[in-house]
Amino acid sequence: MTDSIMSKAATMEIPINSNGDTGSLPEDDSLEQDLQQVMVSGPNLNETSIVSGGYGGTAEGIIPTSSIKGPNMHQSLSSPAVTADEVNRGVAVEKFDIVKKWGINTYKCTKQMISERFGRGSRTVDLELEAQIDVLRDTKRKYENILRLARALTNHFYSMVQTQRALGDTFSDLSQKSPELQDEFGYNAETQKLLCKNGETLLGAINFFVSSINTLVNKTMEDTLMTVKMYENARLEFDAYRADLEELNMGPRDAVTLTRIDTAQQQFQIHKDKYERLRSDVTIKLKFLEENKVKVMHKQLLLFHNAISAYFAGNQQQLEQTLKQFNVKLKPPGADKPSWLEEQ
Repeated sequence: MTDSIMSKAATMEIPINSNGDTGSLPEDDSLEQDLQQVMVSGPNLNETSIVSGGYGGTAEGIIPTSSIKGPNMHQSLSSPAVTADEVNRGVAVEKFDIVKKWGINTYKCTKQMISERFGRGSRTVDLELEAQIDVLRDTKRKYENILRLARALTNHFYSMVQTQRALGDTFSDLSQKSPELQDEFGYNAETQKLLCKNGETLLGAINFFVSSINTLVNKTMEDTLMTVKMYENARLEFDAYRADLEELNMGPRDAVTLTRIDTAQQQFQIHKDKYERLRSDVTIKLKFLEENKVKVMHKQLLLFHNAISAYFAGNQQQLEQTLKQFNVKLKPPGADKPSWLEEQ
């Protein structure tokens, strides 16, 4: 019976077509991704015992992997201790139960997922929470676009600053070698050097803006979305065990069925508690994320606006004051350049 359950859990196929007859299941990339998420939570069976016989066989059928050690292998197998056999049998049974439970859980969740996709199964819906989750995912996509554009702006502006520095050095060199144009080359060199200095200050502000947005998107929001994924998996498990319990309650009430109903009721309660706990976690994280997002973006947008405005207005003093106001520390020139030892 256990072999039959494991076989169903591992290889169960449910061919369904539009009219309910058996047939081939249409390809669905999103369904395949969901199935992979369900299967990824499989049990870890590292360093398991090697079971040569079937479950419930003789003690000699269970060979502990720790006893296979080269030349002494035949001696270890020829005289196994009774206590060692009992321990190995217990380990094998325990790990078999882990695989069995995982297989049953995977089968139930897969069945529930397919039923939902084809509109034949009901699902628990929290409209308010799911709307907030959709808003979060949409917000993350938009902030990722801001991050991409800000990084592009940083790269382009960095190239311009480097060009201004090279142009200033060239003007300065020509002012010394061209006496008839010394003044003209001289004040152009000073202008380019001043623009380069202000550009480096602005780059410090933009880099700080990019770093803060990156932390918000790829750490804070991503952490909340990881909790959302755990909540969605818990919701699927909850609905799968709920559907199983409802199906048993609609059947006959003999002694065997009552035992199965009692077990199903216990499993249903376990997954219900897990689902409600994760739903509460998601609600709390969404609330704190919104508060943190408003606080971070208020500061970063004000910094970005003031720094850009001061730079293009040519107000060097205001630009430096903006960085001090937001505690932005500039890296000294060449700080990002690797040392000669690191280049070797």
